[in-house]
Formats: sequence, C-alpha cells, structure tokens
Amino acid sequence: VWAAVETLGYRLNRQAQALRRGQSRILGLILPDLTNPFFPGLAQAIGLAVHRVGYTLTLVDSLEDEAIQEEGLRHLAEEQVAGAIWLPVNSYKPPPFPVVLVDRTAEGVDGVEADHFLGGRLQARHALELGHQHVGILSGPQSLRSARLRRKGFLVEAQVGGLDVVWEEEVPFSLRLTPRARARLQMARKEVTLVAAANDAIALAALEVLRESGTRVPEEVSLIGYDDIPWATLAYPPLTTVRQPISQMAEAAVDLLLRRLEEPEGEAVRMVLPVTLVPRGSTREVRR
Repeated sequence: VWAAVETLGYRLNRQAQALRRGQSRILGLILPDLTNPFFPGLAQAIGLAVHRVGYTLTLVDSLEDEAIQEEGLRHLAEEQVAGAIWLPVNSYKPPPFPVVLVDRTAEGVDGVEADHFLGGRLQARHALELGHQHVGILSGPQSLRSARLRRKGFLVEAQVGGLDVVWEEEVPFSLRLTPRARARLQMARKEVTLVAAANDAIALAALEVLRESGTRVPEEVSLIGYDDIPWATLAYPPLTTVRQPISQMAEAAVDLLLRRLEEPEGEAVRMVLPVTLVPRGSTREVRR
C-alpha cells in the first residue's frame, strides 16, 4: 500500500476526511498583534504543539481591530476548523466553534494564562531587594486584564515593602511610547532610580529614550521588563524581566482544546501558570 502511495504521489485530502468524520483536523489561532514580539514566539510554540497532535493550524492576526477579528472568525468558521485558540481584542463573544482563551481569559470559558499578579509582585520585590526606594511605572493598557493584574501586583508589593511609586504612565503594549511617558523618562534620573515596564517592548522603548537623554542604565536608572522575549538578551545592557512560560502555556492551551473537542459539555477550566524573574544587566543594587 505504501509503495502505491509513493508511486501515485497520493496526498491526504483533509477536507474530505473532515466531511467523513464530521470534524476537521484544522485548528485556528487568533492573535491580536504580531508586531508585538511576544506573540510570534507564542504562535510558534502553539504551532509546534498542534503539529505534535496531528492537526494543522490557521493563523489570524486581528491587528487589535475588532472588525478584522470578526472577519477572521468568519473565515475560520468557513474553513470548518475543529476549534481555536484565541486572544480576544476586547470583550469575548462566543464563536460557532470551541475555543480556549490564552492570556485574555473570561469567565465560563476554557483559558490559560500566566500569573500576572505574581509577575507584578516579582518586579517590585526585585526593586526592594536591590535597595530602590523611588520608582516609576510604565503600566500597560488598563483595558486589558493582564495589564491590570501586573499593575496591581506591583502596587501591592510596593505598599508592603514601602516602595515609593513617584509616577505612573499608561502606555500601549508596543514600542510606541506616549509623549508624557517619554518626558517622564527624559527626567527619570532626577526623580527615580528604577523604572518598571509592563512588557519588554515598552522596556526596550524606554531603554532607548533613557539612552538618548544621557541616562546610564543601570548606573543611574535601573530598568525591568516583562515577558522575556528573545530581544531581551540582545539589548545593551541585557534586560532584567519576568519570564512567561510560553511553551507550557501553548501545550496547556492545545490540551484543553482537544479535551473540549472530546467533551463539549464539560465544565470550563482556567489554568494559571507561574512566572519567574530573570535578573540581567539592566538592574543593579542602589549605591549608598
């Protein structure tokens, strides 16, 4: 049989197989912004996990736009995907196929997320351990639950340890800082000894502004990020950050989706995975 397959150049018709079985071997992945360096790494990890279980993957980049997201969901429905892994742009609305939400979870829906509250606490705890007393925060968009939890965790630990948050600026999860944030960073060495950023893209943008203003990192101002994207080690100095367990998140999301396909009426499961602090060269102990 295999010799005949090789001779004839036969290729499996997935759509025909799906019609016969009543379920396709295609899964969808809807991500909000592939220009954010965290998401390509997550997409790769999910793609590897999907491949290992014998499915193929269709990727949709919603560009943080609800209309594009809706179009992508319709496209996945037309492809008759068995289910999808999804990071919603804003609020969650059930699509016509099973989903597992990653990072941006919702009540009553299967979901996987990192412990963002713990991550914020780890940032503040690291600042305290290094002897910092006055810090600034570049918090992410507070419309997103993950950004709110990171901010809340930082502020809780700061209050417990007596860390003075001198200023806070809300910025997008991107390399584009607001004018107010840039102005704060340009004056940072006169007000704070450490800046905590809600993700690594923000931290890398902050590093550039600090460098342009003549501020030495970490000699005058320490800097800490969140995510541990590959670029974090390429920065100068290498970026201290909070590492999200991307591979574990991907494996858990795929496992949850496959279980949902087998048990459509089962109770929703939400998994929260631990994060870790990765100290590098962008933070240092305060010189007294």
